[in-house]
Amino acid sequence: MKIFKELTKFEWFLWITSLLILTVSYLLVPDQNIITIFACIIGITALIFCAKGFVFGQVLILIFSVLYGIISFYFTYYGEMITYLCLSSPAAICAIVSWLKHPYKETKQVAIQKMTRKKYFVMIFLTIVVTFIFYFILKALNNANLALSTVSIATSFIAAYLTFMRSPYYAVGYAMNDVVLIILWVLAAIENVAYAQMVACFVVFLINDLYAFINWQRMEKNQK
Repeated sequence: MKIFKELTKFEWFLWITSLLILTVSYLLVPDQNIITIFACIIGITALIFCAKGFVFGQVLILIFSVLYGIISFYFTYYGEMITYLCLSSPAAICAIVSWLKHPYKETKQVAIQKMTRKKYFVMIFLTIVVTFIFYFILKALNNANLALSTVSIATSFIAAYLTFMRSPYYAVGYAMNDVVLIILWVLAAIENVAYAQMVACFVVFLINDLYAFINWQRMEKNQK
């Protein structure tokens, strides 16, 4: 695909290294589900293009959200399932529309928007409301690791909101969510080693999201 030609040498290195780590972790862990490695590959590829501010990355995020929701269902992480199917998936669709409407000049890159105090206030208010509602939903569903899953909902919503707003800090939101998910899947892997793949997946996601934040700051300076 032509879009892969847009990647820098470092981004190629980061993407290929991430894929190798995921592949090795998949081969080392017994009884793996093929959907797990497929979802991780889609997710890593999505993050590379999101880091460049390309709408294509959000399209892949949408696909990853559906696959990740399925994986979460099997381990009774209903919080993750609901978050990605009912929050991350619609958020990705909204982000696709937002990014398509706000390209930077004639490039594939999205135009970065500066956050205001009012927008941060709205973000905090909505995060509290959404987290409060989902806490009781997850509690009723007897969700595994309720406290961490609730925190995951909060960080996911913050990341989705900042993505829609086209802010570089969206990557910080996802990095915080990655840390929560690493802990969640470590707990899952203790019970079933097959889920170690998801631990490796979100460790790699964390590295990629940190790069995305750095690159978006660079993009913001260039756009100014």
